[in-house]
Amino acid sequence: MIRSTTNCVIMPNKISVVLATAIGLGAIIGAGIFVLSGTAIALAGRNALIAFLLVGIVALIVGLELSELGSIMPRLSGASYSYAYKAFGSELGFITGILFYFSYATGISVVALGFGSYLSSLLGFGSAAFPIAFAMLLIFVLSLVNILGIKKAAKADFALVVVKIAILAIFIAFAFIVAFSMKAPLINLETIAPASSGLAAIFEASVVIFFAYSGFQTISTLTKNIEGGSRGAARAIIAAVLISIVLYVLVVFGLMLLLPASHYTISADPLSSALQASNAPYWLFILVGIGALIATASATLAYLLSSSRTLHQMGTDKLLPKFTRAYDRKRDVATNGVIISAVIGVIMLFSGNIYVIAAISNFGLLFSYLMASFSVLHFRRKNAAPSFKTPFYPYLPIIAIVALMAFLIGLPKEALLIGMGLIITLIMVYYTLREYENKKVVTIRLFK
Repeated sequence: MIRSTTNCVIMPNKISVVLATAIGLGAIIGAGIFVLSGTAIALAGRNALIAFLLVGIVALIVGLELSELGSIMPRLSGASYSYAYKAFGSELGFITGILFYFSYATGISVVALGFGSYLSSLLGFGSAAFPIAFAMLLIFVLSLVNILGIKKAAKADFALVVVKIAILAIFIAFAFIVAFSMKAPLINLETIAPASSGLAAIFEASVVIFFAYSGFQTISTLTKNIEGGSRGAARAIIAAVLISIVLYVLVVFGLMLLLPASHYTISADPLSSALQASNAPYWLFILVGIGALIATASATLAYLLSSSRTLHQMGTDKLLPKFTRAYDRKRDVATNGVIISAVIGVIMLFSGNIYVIAAISNFGLLFSYLMASFSVLHFRRKNAAPSFKTPFYPYLPIIAIVALMAFLIGLPKEALLIGMGLIITLIMVYYTLREYENKKVVTIRLFK
């Protein structure tokens, strides 16, 4: 039996490490692999391979840090928010939590709209209204799946993940077979020339594709539900990130085997463009389109799950109104959190500027990862006793902090301006509510 943070005794539905890994992969291998891979190639050419590998390494370090923090606080479900809240207090916790939640909640609309666009294309519907309508339908259906319970959601996600990995494997195999055909190789490896070169291009591509690796944090919100607790969550996070790195690198390499890097542009369908250039059979176009639908659907499911649990944890910590604490203990689902996230996801579908929304989502993710890295340093200094420790401490956390700050600075100007504006607004809201509640001001002396 486990006692929850709301002082109610519950028996949560336990999910295996394999299912937890599937949830992480469901969030990681989403729209990014079908959309952002071509953008990365357009920005950095063959150096996109380095960019995907670089971001994957940073994601792996952050994943190790989240595993350690989860082993210290296994009953918390707010991921980076919970760790920042426990390490640095309610002010920084409030800012981190809202930014993290906003990142995932807006991610719902971005990925769901990708689903709607792919489905409209497959069905031959030209009207701009159809992608939004299909996206709304997806959010509604997946919200019901979440409300039915975490175990059902995990099993559904596992099935989706298996299918989409199989489709990506078929695409990769096709690329290698065509490129290395003994009869007439499509291109010579020497023609995989970079569209641009140098560290600047790698960094620019890395900033763009960071969103593609974001889903692993979903696993840390489920630590208390995973068999083996924190150690099980650590294994799931590491497995999810490593599998995604391998798949991303192979897909990007396959894209450049089918179509020279200099031919790619910032578009939403790089896999389709590469298949068209190689005169791929029609059935493969359909199969990749189905894979895109599955990828975006499973990513939407994971974003709904993670955002709803973060909202519930903030409500439990009494940083949000009481209605956010609604929880179905039998199914282990933050019911109102799912509904609120779904409503925000639908509203954001009509924002009209997906690029800016995605950039803001990256800002929240990077900020929350940065707070997780600082939290590891904090708890180690406080002599916490995690059952899982980040290796090569303190070097890996320091590397993560430097890399994440560099990625933050490198975000598009619009994202930085809106992100900083959001932080200032959150500070004002926090202190307005604190003053309204007549909370005592805490004063400390930083120096002797």
